[in-house]
Amino acid sequence: MKTNLWENYENEKGKEVEDFCKSYKEFLSNNKTERECTSFAVKMAEKNGFKPLEKLIKENKKLNAGDKVYAVNMDKNVVLFVVGKRPFSEGLNIVGAHIDSPRLDLKAKPLYECQGFCLLDTHYYGGIKKYQWTACPLALHGVVIKKDGTKLDFVVGENDDCVVGISDLLPHLERGEKKENVKGEDLNIIAGNKPDTKAKESKFKSFILNVLKQKGIDEEDFFSAEIEAVPAGKARDFGLDKSMVIGYGQDDRVCAYTTLKAIMETKTPENTAVCLLVDKEEIGSVGATGIHSKYFENTVAEVMNLCGQYDELNLRRALQNSNMLSSDVTAGVDPNYLAVFNPETDAHLAKGISFNKFTGSYGKAGANDANPEFIAKLRNCLDAKKVSYQATEMGKVDQGGGGTIAYIMAKFGMNVIDAGVPVLNMHAPWEITSKVDIYEAFRCYVEFFKMKN
Repeated sequence: MKTNLWENYENEKGKEVEDFCKSYKEFLSNNKTERECTSFAVKMAEKNGFKPLEKLIKENKKLNAGDKVYAVNMDKNVVLFVVGKRPFSEGLNIVGAHIDSPRLDLKAKPLYECQGFCLLDTHYYGGIKKYQWTACPLALHGVVIKKDGTKLDFVVGENDDCVVGISDLLPHLERGEKKENVKGEDLNIIAGNKPDTKAKESKFKSFILNVLKQKGIDEEDFFSAEIEAVPAGKARDFGLDKSMVIGYGQDDRVCAYTTLKAIMETKTPENTAVCLLVDKEEIGSVGATGIHSKYFENTVAEVMNLCGQYDELNLRRALQNSNMLSSDVTAGVDPNYLAVFNPETDAHLAKGISFNKFTGSYGKAGANDANPEFIAKLRNCLDAKKVSYQATEMGKVDQGGGGTIAYIMAKFGMNVIDAGVPVLNMHAPWEITSKVDIYEAFRCYVEFFKMKN
């Protein structure tokens, strides 16, 4: 079994880890939705010399090796390219993560009044334990689009602002009603308890509507809004030794951030390097911003066209000859729940990035199963640079399982393997990762972008 990586991280190397994770915590704290993550990625990309694909297409700008390009889809996913020396038909090196996380979404008609309270009706997104979202300070993040097209950014509950939340049942009255039995329709956010004395009816709802009106929002605007209830507060160091990070949305923004940072370090690779940040993974990768859509494929075609290399056959060859890391988190062995883990084969915190040869569940159903030839090539690449990694599965056989975007990308015939950071508390409001694993993931993605196909 590999040793704890902190034994190797001393002096200057330890400082690199801390500096990297300080920036990572800032990212987690300030970017809690897909749109916020996309905006962050675009700002970082432009600062590092990436050009918007849409503008390059209008200018019919020819691209060459070393050129940097980014494309945005509906403000909820982004693709970044560093054009390589080799033809696209020889394949790309792709690292793909998702930037959506489990949460509560406000319904299209969320406001209602009950027993002297104004509440917000929600619909949960992704796989959550519903009881974990009660008695937890929540913030509201999102956008409101007015009928005239005006876009209003909406954030409440951060930076010492007021918070909202869902009440919980006191233990004194809980007989027969276990927390685990919280239902989706019970996840109603308390928005206020003060009446509008000038209103003739629905006084508590009216007061909140007046608050919203000061922000330029009318009740009907919720229909064309996208507002997410997420845990309020900043990501922080975790543990008395400060060896870990606790924060919301680390599945999968820990991999998104490290992938994004890695492509910023990429100069002129042999094969074109691609950072792919997608939406909707937590609900099946569906819709126009999920990886099941044609957006990624279409974007690759556009970049190839500006490089003078596009035709349909070359596009098919480019995708089929590609190598990909599906950079998604996995479950770390939890000392409090050892009954569901196999410590010999599952991922451990502080032992490096985790490679899952296959995902799926119950006999590998729905799995992408990576080819050993591809894995051997990865081993050679990473061992040469002393990147720490672990070969893992997720939980005991028949205990459960999970899926990523790996099997979807494999439909092109490319090599794909899952490679991400081990996490405790996955899908809970506050997730835990090891700082050394975060840094090793970054190092892994940097080397992968350099790898020759």
